[in-house]
Amino acid sequence: MARITPSTAFASIPMDDLGQGNRINLGVASILGHRPEVAGALGALKAALQSSGTLSPRLVELVRLRIAFHNQCRSCMSVRYQSAIDDGLTEDAVCSLEQPYEADDLSPAERSAVRFADLFATDHLSIDDLVYDELRRHFTEEELVELGVHCAYAVGMGRLAATWQVTDDVPDAFRATPNSTLAPWVSEGVVASG
Repeated sequence: MARITPSTAFASIPMDDLGQGNRINLGVASILGHRPEVAGALGALKAALQSSGTLSPRLVELVRLRIAFHNQCRSCMSVRYQSAIDDGLTEDAVCSLEQPYEADDLSPAERSAVRFADLFATDHLSIDDLVYDELRRHFTEEELVELGVHCAYAVGMGRLAATWQVTDDVPDAFRATPNSTLAPWVSEGVVASG
C-alpha cells in the first residue's frame, strides 16, 4: 500500500479498462491529484517533452529505466512505454542496461546518454566538459537540453515515487522486500500507453 493515500481525482476512471502499466501510472497520478495544479504542470512538462521532443522514445526509455534502477523506484522499473516499444525497445535492450557500456545492442549515442544518466543520478558534480564533449558527438545542443530535462524529471519524480511506494499494481518481481536492490532487467515489465 502506498505511503500517501491516493486522492479521489481519478476515482471515476474504471480501473478494469486499464492495463497494468497504466494502473501503475495512475497510482502515482492519483497521489499527485492532491495538488491538481502541480499535477497539471508536471503533465504539461511531460506532454511538451513528448510532443516536441527530438530524442528517440527508445533512448529516452533506456535513460529512464537506468535512472529508475538508481532510484530503486519499483513502479518506475516495472513499466515500459508503448512508444519506446514501437521505436524498437525490447526486453533484451532493457537487459543490456545491466552492463550498458559493453552492450552490443545499444548504439554509441544510447551508451553516451546512459552514461550521462548514470552520472546525473549518482554523482552529478562529476559531469564535466569531457562528458559533454562525448555527448556532443551524438547530440545537438537542443537535444542535450532535452536529455537533461528528461533526466531531471526521472531522478526527481522517480525518487519521490520510490518514497511513496506505489507498488499495489507492480508485478511480483518488482515488489519491495527489506534491503533488496532490484533492477528493471530482473523481469519483464508491463506496458503503459505513452
